[in-house]
Amino acid sequence: MAIRAVVFDIGGVLEITTDLGVAEQWENRLGLPVGELDKRMFDVWAAGSIGAITEGEVHRAVADRLGLTSQHVETFMADIWKQYLGVPNTELIEYARRLRSRCHTAILSNSFVGAREQEQAAYGFEDLVGRIVYSHEVGMSKPDPRIYALTCARLGVLPEETVFLDDVGGFVAGARDAGIHAIHYQNNTQAIGEIEKLLTAS
Repeated sequence: MAIRAVVFDIGGVLEITTDLGVAEQWENRLGLPVGELDKRMFDVWAAGSIGAITEGEVHRAVADRLGLTSQHVETFMADIWKQYLGVPNTELIEYARRLRSRCHTAILSNSFVGAREQEQAAYGFEDLVGRIVYSHEVGMSKPDPRIYALTCARLGVLPEETVFLDDVGGFVAGARDAGIHAIHYQNNTQAIGEIEKLLTAS
């Protein structure tokens, strides 16, 4: 069956993300043991990833659990977003842009409340692809089979007509279980080559 859609992950794929040590830096600043910050914030990070809390509630939780003033909360969240956003994978972003004239394109991302606004401001993803499915907006995340089905439905394509690119093996496996042609991202040359092979074969 012909491939009609290509779907991209964001972090580690369209964005090159590295651990900037934000948690460790703030633990040092606040005199907290190693690992304590994420321990205190674990349920907040989890809730934010599926939109179970608002950005305002996240900020209040940060203030309450870490003992920060409103000004320090803003600084803390700026550091978090800097790490979250990484830097653009320019070659792959431009490839995705060119694909729009050949097939349907989309983004499917496990995200966090505020990500759409942050990533639009930084990278203009809403102008890059036809559809964006953020976990925090749909209330579920990869590898839940429902999120792959939802993505295909929003594109108006069948799973077997879809290619999905992700850097996380478990999410690739989840997509394959859902009937999608999933590619495990290693680098741009490998990823683009595998997408092109599927597109030309169809």
